[in-house]
Amino acid sequence: MTEKTRRGKQLKPQRIRKGDREVLDSWARRPTSAQRFAFRARIVIMSEEGKSVTEIAKELGSTRMTVGKWRERYRKEGIGGLHDEARPGRPRTVVDNKLDEIMAKTLETKPQNRTQWSTRTLASECGVSHSSVHRIWRAFGLQSHTESTFKLSTDPYFVDKVQDIVGLYLSPPQNAIVLCVDEKSQIQALDRTQPLLPKGLGYAESRTHDYERHGTTNLFAAFNTLTGEVIARCHAYHRHQEFLKFLKDVKDQLADDQEVHLVMDNYGTHKAPKVNAWLARQKKWHIHFTPTSASWLNQVERFFAKITSDSIRRGTFPSVASLERAIHQYIDNHNENPKPFVWKATAEEIFAKLERLCKRINNTGH
Repeated sequence: MTEKTRRGKQLKPQRIRKGDREVLDSWARRPTSAQRFAFRARIVIMSEEGKSVTEIAKELGSTRMTVGKWRERYRKEGIGGLHDEARPGRPRTVVDNKLDEIMAKTLETKPQNRTQWSTRTLASECGVSHSSVHRIWRAFGLQSHTESTFKLSTDPYFVDKVQDIVGLYLSPPQNAIVLCVDEKSQIQALDRTQPLLPKGLGYAESRTHDYERHGTTNLFAAFNTLTGEVIARCHAYHRHQEFLKFLKDVKDQLADDQEVHLVMDNYGTHKAPKVNAWLARQKKWHIHFTPTSASWLNQVERFFAKITSDSIRRGTFPSVASLERAIHQYIDNHNENPKPFVWKATAEEIFAKLERLCKRINNTGH
């Protein structure tokens, strides 16, 4: 169906002016969509291709109003219309082309013999003050010194497994429970060499940089995605023997005729022959493995992150027994008023996000 404006007028494909195509293409090829000119250039290019305002907004993750604004600005003013309008107040000391250079270097290059730009090295490179670079970075939310990690799954059945597990979360089977199972291994019982200094007005809690190790424990947990309740046990080892013992403990707490869907990752202990044999005898248990390198699909990982931040990371434990006591006290308190995590992402949304990530990776040229 052809898109119409509010007055009912049909929108015609927008023609790119002579000589503008090369500039627009160079902007649109920027490897990061955070660059404002790349975003605006893509709107113009996609308009010439005959795509509707709604289609462009959906593809670029924007709104009809924003797409319409830059479409109209280009129609009236050409390339110049894609720059920001002058605002009241003190005139800018960094002109648009210099701003474009700073953004491009920040997002697309690295300084010689260094892994990231600083405000001073970039300021020297671009011939501006370091305070100007700092203001630009702050305005666009850029942090050159920080980084995050990721890993794409190479599981050949990735799509099928994601659809299977997400389907369990969004539409769980009736009269059945979904348990997300895993172990948080090698939790250290750490004690500081000197007493903590408590927080006060104007200063934070302080602790010594060094610590004493008093051993480790391994937390096995099964998270009920419907109720938020957790079944947990601590063991000295995390071999298949301990995992099988934990599964038997879980079974003892469930009704004999309970239908169970078990979500777990591909760790070796989960697929040991004795574990497989025992699971095969549980006629009402159904196993769902997450894709390789995709443990984020397992909701118990979110619970592990919560107990780590709430109880373990800043705790002091003079023994393994005190660590395990703190873990079980936390879980008992959690189970008094359990709350499930609300899973909202559909499989299609996950695939779309991964597609955008893959496009970004391909655009880097690596």
